[in-house]
Amino acid sequence: MICTFNTNNMSLRVAIFDDNKNIRQSITLLISTNPDMEVVGSFGNVLNCVNDCLKCEPDIVLMDIQMPGMSGIEAVQILKHELPTIQILMQTVFEDDDRVFDAICAGASGYVLKDDLKNKLIDAIKELHFGGSPMSPSIARKVINKLQIPEKINKSSVNEYKLTPREKEVLLCIVNGLSYKMVAAELFISYETVRSHIKKIYEKLHVASLTEAVAKAIKQGIV
Repeated sequence: MICTFNTNNMSLRVAIFDDNKNIRQSITLLISTNPDMEVVGSFGNVLNCVNDCLKCEPDIVLMDIQMPGMSGIEAVQILKHELPTIQILMQTVFEDDDRVFDAICAGASGYVLKDDLKNKLIDAIKELHFGGSPMSPSIARKVINKLQIPEKINKSSVNEYKLTPREKEVLLCIVNGLSYKMVAAELFISYETVRSHIKKIYEKLHVASLTEAVAKAIKQGIV
């Protein structure tokens, strides 16, 4: 395993948890081609995942679902409980809806197929870092369905959030599973404008992630 520290605070710090050494090396090489990212930790198991992350201080964790000794899904639950600000991107060999869904519910913010690492990993990491949740429509729909639990809505408390009409439009697009780029195209605004609206939505809803924003919007009937 490796654990390094970077003096360049501008780089996006990434830690890899995968029991396959060749995959870890391939991901490290791939990320090294991007000047805005660096691998600060590479680990073959998740048994000491909290301490490992405390030592190398990653912004984003790439987590394999199938890990020896303890599954990646269990590790996600532990990491999000102990280090809630860390963003976790799952890796999987194939799109197993149930296991990926369980990982998202455990606290992961998205996933990427291992077959797509070369073409999609960098974009997925960037999307995650900027508040997105890279995942397929089928997984997004499962998450939304799980969150659609009937709850008595207090209209006065909903109004207290004071979202603007445009912020509600952006939030509705996100609830419907659209990516930031898709929201920008749908509403004829720029990608950066979408990010700005999302930031304000987070502040007004008192949430820290896209998953929390979607859950609150659905449960409280905000959109």
